[in-house]
Formats: sequence, structure tokens, C-alpha cells
Amino acid sequence: MNLHRTLAAVSGMTMVSRVTGLIREFLIARAFGASVYTDAFFVAFRIPNLLRRLFAEGAFSQAFVPILAEYKNKQGEQATRGLVDHVATILIWTLLATCVLGILGAPVVVYLMAAGLKSEADAFGIAVQMTRIMFPYILFMSLVALAGGILNTWRKFQVAAFTPVLLNLTFIAAALFVAPHMRQPIYALALAVVVGGILQLVIQVPPLLRIGMLPRPSWRFRKAVSDPGVRRVLRQMVPATFAVSVAQISLIINTNIASHLQNGSVSWLSYADRLMELPTGLLGVALGTILLPSLSKAHADDDKVEYSALLDWGLRLTFLLALPAAVALATLSEPITTTLFHYGKFNDQSVIMTGRALVAYGVGLIGLILVKILAPGFYARQDIRTPVKIAVGVLIATQLMNLLFIPAFAHAGLALSIGLGACLNASFLFLGLRRRGIYVARPGWTIFLVRLTGALFLLAGVSMWVAGHFDWLGMRAQPLLRMAALALVIVVAGVVYFGALFATGFRLGDFKRVAK
Repeated sequence: MNLHRTLAAVSGMTMVSRVTGLIREFLIARAFGASVYTDAFFVAFRIPNLLRRLFAEGAFSQAFVPILAEYKNKQGEQATRGLVDHVATILIWTLLATCVLGILGAPVVVYLMAAGLKSEADAFGIAVQMTRIMFPYILFMSLVALAGGILNTWRKFQVAAFTPVLLNLTFIAAALFVAPHMRQPIYALALAVVVGGILQLVIQVPPLLRIGMLPRPSWRFRKAVSDPGVRRVLRQMVPATFAVSVAQISLIINTNIASHLQNGSVSWLSYADRLMELPTGLLGVALGTILLPSLSKAHADDDKVEYSALLDWGLRLTFLLALPAAVALATLSEPITTTLFHYGKFNDQSVIMTGRALVAYGVGLIGLILVKILAPGFYARQDIRTPVKIAVGVLIATQLMNLLFIPAFAHAGLALSIGLGACLNASFLFLGLRRRGIYVARPGWTIFLVRLTGALFLLAGVSMWVAGHFDWLGMRAQPLLRMAALALVIVVAGVVYFGALFATGFRLGDFKRVAK
């Protein structure tokens, strides 16, 4: 499998997802701005997202994919099929119970997430109601994660990468066609979440049928639990859940803090987070997705050289593409925020506040992406405890940084703490892989970083100089002109950056890699 080509395909699908995600945020920003009602929605949406990461994309995938890859490579189709069926049974019944409890306990859950909304009675009540509407999303997305894990193990990456587009399209339809006809328009977004979750699950059924791995859950919960493979997944999920929980606990704390700050703080952070997800999705999520099955296979084959080489390839690509993205977020925060969001109810103050959060996130972008590359280096070896220990330390460090940064930077201090915490996390993961001899750097890193640094300085200077020629806030009534100006800045900066790399000896072929 050509990893370079596969990465391009997955990144292409992710690009579609992120672009439609930006359109969705643009429409939400124009229709609702940044207010207590959008704060209520983002809080309510964060709750099922949090549990989705616990049960699905985070803990579940990290525990399930390496074991599934082992079954596929060593134990044959019948044993693999049984593992899939039994895991699906456990997942469905556990998540159904979670959804019922979540719907009943929604007021308590919202209070724990964002106690500051209590000062706005309407906002708190709306957040509770939207939480109840959206809780079934956890079930659908956990099954989507199961399907995605299966397809990725069979190296069918594109379908799973495309599924988020369907959620974005339902948001877009809800904002344009449903919200204007509702008594409380913000509820349209909550309904879109549920519909989007169903669509993401349905689209994965045909490819699962084609590979003969459509899960067949049953009523026999006890039989499923007694499956040795399932027990291994569950044993791996305990530390994995704790690892993901640490990050989500930090997110809960930060959301609660933001709810006590100026009205709109939760929304400003959410809009900035959406912008940050473009590079993290295109590179971090895409690379992590294709690396985990390849690393799991290398581990199953006991091929230590291939294992290390895969990590080295991922790290070089990350530095090559994530660092310029971080520089762009920091130097072009106002142009990007105005062009995408500065319409309708999204005012000048929201541009400034979102821009500050975006700059803060940009500082830690490289760490946020590196974690998605380095953590699979442990997960593929079925070592989840090491990332857990690191995550606990990072949680403590992040909250200590909050004490330092929030008085100085308000909501942007929360973003800065998350970014720097991710850099700290990535550093410890990297050191752990090096000290255990799991990762051995290939020659050429010093000259690689020297050339990269020079190109980044050129990129920053050119970006600020070209962007400084435009009045971004003043072009609010000329959206097409503003889009053209931003495109010009990005194209010029991109040409300078990649031109400088090419002039110093970088070639695309140097980053091609074929997985065994």
C-alpha cells in the first residue's frame, strides 16, 4: 500500500469534511452570532461529543483496531467475524443504557459542564433540552466508529473519512431551511446532530457488506462478554478510556471556566476550534488513521525496522505541513476569521475575540497533531498505560497553566493552555518511544529542520506583509473581494514556502512510502 497516495486520498476526503464544516460554522455564525444561545448549543453538543470520544473514536478505536488487526492477520475470517459481532453486541447495549441515563440526568450533566449558564435561565434550560435531543448521537457515532475501525483495518479508509461530511450537510440544511421556521431556531441544530449521526451510520453499511464484515449484534450479552477477544478489548479499553477521560476532563473544566467568563466565550473558542480542526483533520487525523493499522501489522509481524520507519515518515510529514499551518493561523487570524465568519450577527468584537483564541490554538497546533502521530506508536503495541500516565501529568500541567494564562488572556488563555499542554504531551510521548528503542530517527533530521525553519520565517514575513495591505474588517460588505484577498495571501505564502523548500533541496518523492 502506497502510504503517500493513501494519505492524499484520506486527506482529500477530510478536506471535503473540513470545508463543509467551515461552511456550517459560517452559517451558524451568520444566523446566531456568539451569544448565550450559541453558548448553550456548543455546551450541549460538547456533551455527546465527549462521550463519543470516550466510547468511540478515542478509547474504543485505540483498543479495538490493534486486536482486530491481529485477528485478521493470524486467526482467520471466522474468528474475526465472531469478534466483530460480539463487540457490536457489547457496544449497542452499553450505549443504549448510557443514552437513557444521559437523557434523564441532562440537567445535572449540563450543570457539571457549564455551571455559568445557570445565570441565564433560558440558556440553561435550552442547553438541557438540546442535550436530551442529542444524546442518541452517542449510540450512532459509536457504531460509526466500530464500522470505521473495521474498514480501516481492511484499509478502506476513504468511506470513514467521508462520513463527517454528512453531519456537516445536515447542519447546513438545518441552518438554511429548518431554523427559520422554528419558534426557537437553535433547536434546529440539535435535530441536525441526530439526523447526521444516522446518515453517517447508514453510509457505512454497503462497504461493510462488500468485505463481509457487517456487524451482527445479538441479545446474548453474556456470551459476548465471555469472548476472550472481547475481554482483551475491554481490558485495553479501561486504560484507554481513562486516557481519553483525562483529556475530556480538561475540556470539561475549560468549558466550565469559559461559561463563567464574558458571554460568548464558549462560542469564540468553538469557532476558533473549528478553524484549528482543518489542519488537525487534514494531517493529524488522516495520518493517525492510516498509521494505526500499518503499525499494528508491523507489530504483529515483529518488524521493528518497519515500525520505526513508519513513525519517522509520519513525523517528517507532520513537521513539513503542520508548522506552516501553525504560522498561518498565528499571522492570518484576522483575515481568516473575518472572511469566514464576519457576517450577519457575528460582529467586530466576535472577530477580535475569535482571532485571539485562534492565535493561541496556533501556538500549540504542532503538539495537537504530533499527539495523533505518536500515540498510535504505543496503541499499536497494545500499550495504553504509558499514554495514560503522560495524560494525567498533562492534565495537571494544563490546569496550572490556566491559573497563569486566564487572568492575562481570558478565554484565549484556555486555548493557549490546551495547545501548550498538547506540546508537553507530544514531548513525553516522543521521549518514551525513543528511550524504549521503539523509534529510531533516520539520518537527515538536522538539515531537514534547518531548511524548514528558514522557509517558515519567509512564510511568516510574507503572510503579514501581504495581509497588511487589506482592511479586513472594512470589507464586510464585499465578501467576494475579501475571499479573493485571502486566497491571494494564501497562494502567495504557499508559493514562497514550498518554493523555498524546493530551492533548498526538498522533493515530494522524498516523502513517498509503501507500507508492507
